[in-house]
Amino acid sequence: MKTYSIATIPGDGIGKEVVPAGQQVLEALARTSSTFRFEFENFDWSGDYYRKHGVMMPADGLEALKGKDAILFGSAGDPDIPDHITLWGLRLKICQGFDQYANVRPTRILPGIDGPLKRCAPEDLNWVIVRENSEGEYSGVGGRVHQGHPIEAATDVSMMTRVGAQRILRFAFKLAQSRPRKQLTVVTKSNAQRHAMVMWDEIASEVAAEFPDVKWDKELVDAMTARMVNKPATLDTIVATNLHADILSDLAAALAGSLGIAPTGNIDPEHRYPSMFEPIHGSAFDIMGKGLANPVGTFWSVVMLLEHLGEFEAAKQVMSAIEQVTANPELHTGDLGGKATTVQVTQAVCELLAASAKRKAA
Repeated sequence: MKTYSIATIPGDGIGKEVVPAGQQVLEALARTSSTFRFEFENFDWSGDYYRKHGVMMPADGLEALKGKDAILFGSAGDPDIPDHITLWGLRLKICQGFDQYANVRPTRILPGIDGPLKRCAPEDLNWVIVRENSEGEYSGVGGRVHQGHPIEAATDVSMMTRVGAQRILRFAFKLAQSRPRKQLTVVTKSNAQRHAMVMWDEIASEVAAEFPDVKWDKELVDAMTARMVNKPATLDTIVATNLHADILSDLAAALAGSLGIAPTGNIDPEHRYPSMFEPIHGSAFDIMGKGLANPVGTFWSVVMLLEHLGEFEAAKQVMSAIEQVTANPELHTGDLGGKATTVQVTQAVCELLAASAKRKAA
């Protein structure tokens, strides 16, 4: 029997509620399997850890994670700690430390969810957004000088390398090639950013030549926001830089009904290091501890985790359970207009997994 070693990092806010829920789903799934099981190790790195130790995670934290098969992450963000400390001290430290250069965010309208685009059929919004996850606008290059004086200056430099652009664009073309429509939209801003983004466009054209069966087009990021709203059916796979995709993927999640249902994977496609999977909703301190958090984004992240491990049949089982839960309005949490609790949604998914296993065994 295969044993997968999973690191859980709940982090801050509702991450402490949805990550344990995700672990429960994985444990329920393992109970139905004769081929794999999971071993979990929890890490308490968070804002609370920062208040005790002055850092979001220990200096040897990456070493502690290196041998894991995958990481299930909650959120990083605390109202009493500056956001750049929580983000750079934990999530980005893991993403960059493990060269998780592909951030993948599937988006579609799940059964039973009422999205804000009333003219949009569910089949019209079925996207995957690929985000460059290691450089660009979030490379961390820059600084501040003369702080507190009238001549104070600050810079954040967007660093883009040929190898970084090549590998994310090639990843996106391969992903588009694997999907039924074989279609990719490359997001750019080369009309205004005339150096790095022009190089990005040039590399996109070069990489596209390797994938003659993929239909691709190019869209300026500002025009892309309008296209996502007005012509969702014209999109399928989307690739963009770190900042552009960060913004577009939140818009995509809102168009699909709620940030609470949206997953993401921070992927090392070469499997040199563990990849990290997380919901995108953030720490949501306003509902922390009330049992109101929507765990669906975490469960969908679990689906991505299973797919990354090669457990595709198990991933389908969890996705089917998610779809059955969202199709039931009685199991909608507050972000979807319902009154269900985190515990109720989690219990429903676990029960569906168990029931599915019984039917197969009968």
